[in-house]
Amino acid sequence: MSAPTEIDRIRRFQRAVTRETGVMDQSFLGRGRPLGAARVLNAIGRGMTEVAAIRDYLGLDSGLMSRLLRGLEEEGLIATTIDSADARRRVARFTPKGQAEFAAYEALSNDRAARLLQSHPKAGELLAAMDLIASALGQHAVDLVETDPRAPEAIYCLTEYYAELARRFERGFEVHLSKDPEATTMMAPQGAFFVAMSDGLPIGCGGLKGHFADAEPWGEVKRLWIAPSARGLGLAKRFMTRIEISARDLGMAALRLDTNSQLPEAVSLYRRLGWTEIDRFNDDPYPDHFFEKRL
Repeated sequence: MSAPTEIDRIRRFQRAVTRETGVMDQSFLGRGRPLGAARVLNAIGRGMTEVAAIRDYLGLDSGLMSRLLRGLEEEGLIATTIDSADARRRVARFTPKGQAEFAAYEALSNDRAARLLQSHPKAGELLAAMDLIASALGQHAVDLVETDPRAPEAIYCLTEYYAELARRFERGFEVHLSKDPEATTMMAPQGAFFVAMSDGLPIGCGGLKGHFADAEPWGEVKRLWIAPSARGLGLAKRFMTRIEISARDLGMAALRLDTNSQLPEAVSLYRRLGWTEIDRFNDDPYPDHFFEKRL
């Protein structure tokens, strides 16, 4: 046998995932129905009720989706109705029996995941590899969602961001030394805060802080962070574009930002996106590079 190629390694991985996830099982996790039906239940349990949205999320054609819904209805697990707010839409909701079945699947799936981590000698590295793969495979389904910077998903991203700065800066990083450590100025109507969501998990954030006291209103890009597993997939550029749109909508004439030379990828990004280096415009103790972009 010849040495394994890159394609061989990918195919091995795909076969392993197929076995682990039970794609071929007629009774996924021993609950009496195949994976397709179980995934429809999972989507509903995670808050998706519109039939078209579930179908798009799972990548199913209309015929298969209808068959799966009909089977779940016959089991008494769901009820599908016309949306009272829009007669063009159908929605699917759990019956009490369906809610109990979803809970059973969740318990089994969580237990299976926990056992996999417990059995591996490098659980942290395993999780990091899974994050990397999930980000790569789901890169075209990442949504930038405007949210309150005090929301749990925002706090998670900000906490990871501050921890990374503390690791990478020679003098460490203390968020209380920067202005607005709670990021509350990045909220409407003064600004905006966005989180990148990948299949329910936060993988990045970015904020816009408005300055309206000056004669010419301007905005400041703050807290731009991408999870290591999702870097190189164009998310930072998407954040910058979305922030620019919000700044224009709020009537800002320019955007500014600061960064540190110990973050060379950030400096490179801003130069590549056409930002112009300017003189220092704040008294923050950490940055040593300052940029501006006219809108």
